Amino acid sequence: MKKQMTRDYLATARTLSEALPYLQRYDDAIVVVKFGGNAMGDDAAMDGFARDIVLLRQVGVNPVVVHGGGPMINEMLDKLGIASEFVNGKRVTDAATIEVVEMVLSGRVNKRIVQAINGQGGRAVGLSGKDSNLITCDPADPALGFVGEPTRIDPSVLQTLFADDIIPVIAPLGAGRGGQTYNINGDTAAGAIAAALQADRLLLLTDVAGVKNAEGDVVTALNAAEVEALTASGVISGGMIPKTETALKAVRNGVRACTIVDGRVPNAVLLELFTDHGAGSMIRA
Repeated sequence: MKKQMTRDYLATARTLSEALPYLQRYDDAIVVVKFGGNAMGDDAAMDGFARDIVLLRQVGVNPVVVHGGGPMINEMLDKLGIASEFVNGKRVTDAATIEVVEMVLSGRVNKRIVQAINGQGGRAVGLSGKDSNLITCDPADPALGFVGEPTRIDPSVLQTLFADDIIPVIAPLGAGRGGQTYNINGDTAAGAIAAALQADRLLLLTDVAGVKNAEGDVVTALNAAEVEALTASGVISGGMIPKTETALKAVRNGVRACTIVDGRVPNAVLLELFTDHGAGSMIRA
């Protein structure tokens, strides 16, 4: 038993030592993390994620958390008896639905993440893209109602929070030019914010291991041309397409790299940033 404990301590010390170059590399860097998927409904996974984000801030990284909340929105719509209409597989967001979306995202989901981060010793503040004119939107598709596409990002409020060592937690909502509230896809919002901040990294946490090739193996590093070829051949398909499109847009607009990360892996954010192994598929321009 004593020998096993000694080996465990040595392994921990070795890991910390090997992380030093990465800690130096990301000192004062901006890392935008899109948080969603199964972990949002699991208290243990939520606490683990919050602990990782607090550690990032503690070692000098400026993390920004952008979250989703689709399952929670669906649950609330069902409770309220609000029927959903779909166009080409996408939910139409009418006036009644957008009120529920804002209530769930800015209220229940956002504050739960803020509370988790604060509970781990961090200092987090929740806001939405409507606050301080962070995200201005146009309608993404008139047929979908109040679903928005970011057209302007004003990250000045985020820079102010960084200066005070505060972690921003952002609900993916934006305001139209006339003040109308719009729901934004979480990945899209995270990518737009990362580009506006010229972030060092964008991490898209998801429920799959990463981008896979034709043989079904996860590809750990890709460039834009390789992503486009895999998409054209149908290897990248379904729900992975919007994620890779977000990644490509982000890296082409100034983000150094975007990684589609398996958020089911414990400490996935730390593994991706501070180890050689990584935890997903990294895409560069």
